Amino acid sequence: MTDGTRGELFSEERSADVVSASFDGTPDPRLREVMGSLVRHLHAFVKDVELTEDEWNAAIGFLTATGHKCDDVRQEFVLLSDVLGVSMLVETINHRAKGVGTESTVLGPFHVVESPPRPLGADISLDGRGEACLVTGRVTGPGGEPVAGATVDVWQADADGFYDVQKPGEVPRANLRGLFTTDTEGTFWFRTIVPRHYPIPDDGPVGALLEATGRHPYRPAHIHFIVRAPGYAPVTTHVFAADSAYLDSDAVFGVKPSLVREFAVVEDPARAAELGLPDRFRTVDFEIVLLSA
Repeated sequence: MTDGTRGELFSEERSADVVSASFDGTPDPRLREVMGSLVRHLHAFVKDVELTEDEWNAAIGFLTATGHKCDDVRQEFVLLSDVLGVSMLVETINHRAKGVGTESTVLGPFHVVESPPRPLGADISLDGRGEACLVTGRVTGPGGEPVAGATVDVWQADADGFYDVQKPGEVPRANLRGLFTTDTEGTFWFRTIVPRHYPIPDDGPVGALLEATGRHPYRPAHIHFIVRAPGYAPVTTHVFAADSAYLDSDAVFGVKPSLVREFAVVEDPARAAELGLPDRFRTVDFEIVLLSA
């Protein structure tokens, strides 16, 4: 007890109450609430499975290894949160779609560098590898009004399923990343490659966990978006390719039906020449509706 008085002694039966009471003097009411709930649920879990000392030591070792795997371009704890569905749950709770708003999904572990500002129509595939794709879209408000000057931050994996930060020195810096600004009509467009499905990094503790539990590490093909505009709530989301594998078994539970789109094939030499794309390319349109702040 903070005032030096003696509290209730620890016992198996009353463990959660005793430990939770130690946080009763926490000045921040939200921190007090969170810590109390954490203690109660954690103690209930330990009692439910009757955790052994060996299992407890293994868990500490796993968390230590997870921390050691983190660096400036990889966040293994985010990956762990992702595969346990916690990232998706937090995202869903904090960004509940109300009516027409575009649904959110997980940030993912690779938004770790700033996307460079690029002009509308720029090609973010700096190495030219992959099937050419035109992405178009429009940012609107809840009443359908165009949102001019919105920033559209995009990033995706390459044709081999890797992000630029996973292949330093092998691919151009900021490959397949871009920060675009919508025009007066709220529209945006850029050139890229068709996304493909890929495995999340599985050479660390999280990968070992997936292997031990018989789960695959794959994510369906997608492009990431973060869209922001003054006066509106930002949204972090994806657009998923409708013909991708793993839509029904995303390793990080990020798929929502409203975010799945067809990447249609276009065979129009005149249009392709106008856009600076091959005669045969794919295209997807993704309207993003922001809610008022």
